[in-house]
Amino acid sequence: QVQLVESGGGSVQAGGSLRLSCAGSRYDLTTNVACMGWFRQTPGKEREGVAVIDGDGSTSYADSVKGRFTISKDNTKNTLYLQMNGLKPEDTAMYYCAAKYASRRNCGTRDDFSYWGQGTQVTVSS
Repeated sequence: QVQLVESGGGSVQAGGSLRLSCAGSRYDLTTNVACMGWFRQTPGKEREGVAVIDGDGSTSYADSVKGRFTISKDNTKNTLYLQMNGLKPEDTAMYYCAAKYASRRNCGTRDDFSYWGQGTQVTVSS
């Protein structure tokens, strides 16, 4: 069974940085149909797609994080990352790692991933 384990969340002041990691087991990041992403959710709101990366390494971001967040992966470590710079209070949320197998055309920030991590909390204070 695929397992995704996030780490790296925490509390930071506005303008600060954090790097989230997602270690995958029994999920093949090296295939060209690997599609992984980061989502976030705050209480009372729907889960929002933040960034995705497909099997070829192409990336896509929500408008709210473009230019501040960078998604990447290390196939040798089977790990997904989210580098978050210039954090704002509105970035406060539970962040989830997600994965599925899909072609590039179907690798987007829609909430239709097959596998999910347990989440890691990010809190940004003003």
